[in-house]
Amino acid sequence: MADDGNQIPNGAGTGNGLNAGAYSMGDSMGKEPTPVVPPIPAMPAMPSFAESTDTEGVPLSFTPLSSSEQPKTESADRFSVSDQQFPSASQSSNAETTAFAPLSASFAPETQPSIFPPAQSQPMATSTSVPSSAEATMAIPPIEPPANGSLFDGAFDDDGAGAHVANASAVKTRNPKLPMIIALSVIGILLVAAVAGFFGARAYFQGKAAPGVTFAGSSVAGQSADQLKTTVRNAVKNTTFTLTDDQGNSKQASLSDLGVEVNVDRTVSNLLNAKRESGVGAALNSVNPLSKSNVSLTAQVNDLSLNTYVTQTFVGEDDRAVASSFAYDANAQAFVTVQGKDGRAAQTDQVVAAVNKAIANPGANSKVSVTFKNVTMPVSVDSAQQATDQANARLINKIVLDNGNGKSFELPAETVASWIKPNADLNKGTLSLEYDDQAINNYLQQEVPNQLNQDKVDQEDAVDSNGTVLATVTKGVNGVKVKDVSSVVSQVEQALQNGQGGNLTVAADVENFQTVQKKAEYRIVVDRSSQTATVYHNEEQVKTFNVCTGTTNKHETDPGTSFIYLKYSVQDMTGNNDDGSRYLSKGVKWVSYFNGGEGFHTASWNNYGIAHGDPANHGSHGCVNMYEADAKWIYDNCPEGTIVQVTGTTPSSAVR
Repeated sequence: MADDGNQIPNGAGTGNGLNAGAYSMGDSMGKEPTPVVPPIPAMPAMPSFAESTDTEGVPLSFTPLSSSEQPKTESADRFSVSDQQFPSASQSSNAETTAFAPLSASFAPETQPSIFPPAQSQPMATSTSVPSSAEATMAIPPIEPPANGSLFDGAFDDDGAGAHVANASAVKTRNPKLPMIIALSVIGILLVAAVAGFFGARAYFQGKAAPGVTFAGSSVAGQSADQLKTTVRNAVKNTTFTLTDDQGNSKQASLSDLGVEVNVDRTVSNLLNAKRESGVGAALNSVNPLSKSNVSLTAQVNDLSLNTYVTQTFVGEDDRAVASSFAYDANAQAFVTVQGKDGRAAQTDQVVAAVNKAIANPGANSKVSVTFKNVTMPVSVDSAQQATDQANARLINKIVLDNGNGKSFELPAETVASWIKPNADLNKGTLSLEYDDQAINNYLQQEVPNQLNQDKVDQEDAVDSNGTVLATVTKGVNGVKVKDVSSVVSQVEQALQNGQGGNLTVAADVENFQTVQKKAEYRIVVDRSSQTATVYHNEEQVKTFNVCTGTTNKHETDPGTSFIYLKYSVQDMTGNNDDGSRYLSKGVKWVSYFNGGEGFHTASWNNYGIAHGDPANHGSHGCVNMYEADAKWIYDNCPEGTIVQVTGTTPSSAVR
């Protein structure tokens, strides 16, 4: 494009960080402009950067080129940085030229990336063609390091591949709060994990033995109640004693043989409750497996039973000593004293020690030597009689349990007797009472619910058309379900210890009954004065029958309101005559009971009394005598729940 004869060479106005040169316009229109390139001074040799380090820890070294390596002006010199090459600018022969010395950068190790990002080789200077035979070549100006920084300041950004080089001789300073932030984050994560682990462990071990709980020398952590019960029973079974006397005779014995009563249920309860104390520290400790808690058997050692077993095992009946004691006589339903005798008796101190050790850590065999000596009667008759009297007092002073809703039961004497055992202090020669905790628990756990639980029964009241209650057809009963039988066991044991007996109310959940009113469709009015029975259906009279009620002044039919509750088409009736003899009326038909033993029924033997209405001379034992057809009508038409109202006065003579 022409404009006053001036033409700007292509690219003369661009700037790529290089001096593009200046242009002189021709003197006349016939001359062409010649570009003038200002001289570029030669760049001094680059100093050596010894052991400079980038932020990745890669050492850099730079070495200046010697004079022999300087590019020649007539050659197309190359500027090389690692494997990147850029052509240098060279000047035409009629211009002064200074070339930019090529730099050589070496990296160690060689596997590290170039300090320059990959790029296509680009010309560092732009050659400008002018309409002349002469050519102008633009050279790269010298690159001088900044006055207050390094040549490579800002060479990389943080978002590049690698860290930012803040200074060739110093690493960029990091945020001083970063280590604290990291530490707090780690602590927070650990705390969250610990809390989650604590609650997870607490949930898992709920209803199970806690970590660190041991029994019989082994860990029982994580075992449920049923599993613990099996574990305890196996340990008891495997607990044995090898008894040897001074003659070399041996006998294998179990805990039961030696008079030890093991309470399996309480042992299991103790295992489940081990390490379950309240408080934050205790809660943390409950899931700590390093905190140990060994649980022993819950058991009672009866010294008298132990001594009796060992003595009977090694000493003949005629030679052995026997302590006076007591025993239950089922026929007499009382305890009686049993006299003892002098003789040879076992010295059982070592056996007792071995038993106590086995209770603390069951499941193994113990070898025990037994010695004997001659003794007088270990327990006197007088001492035994005192214990017998105390035992009988427990049978006389009854223990009664109730559910707080009108239902109760008394502990049977023979059952209580089975719980009482004699025990002796042979060193003192005294006899005392002992109670079988396991037997008490087993009985009450079963019988208390059986005896005291009751189903809810809603009450049904029969009412007339005005809503007036005529009778309660079904009596309401609250639903009762006993709870916490274990506390009842403790109360019963305490009552036995005190020997006072008493009434114990068992805690229970109660569901109150509801009252439902139901209109009575049928109602029968028995008028003793007229000796009639009138039937009403929905308050409308439908039938009237002649009857004969109970004997005047002897067996009168009771006045009041009741309802038909039981029916028989035929029944044999029996009762007492006035002289005390029994009567039997066989095959009585169409019976409808309304008040205990009083009811409507056929009385074919009393047609005269019915016809004349004469209860004074032909009255019944309280029932309402009727003709067969009439009794059948009531049986067929008046359902259970029909209201029966007995009114009037029983006459002293016939009314018809």
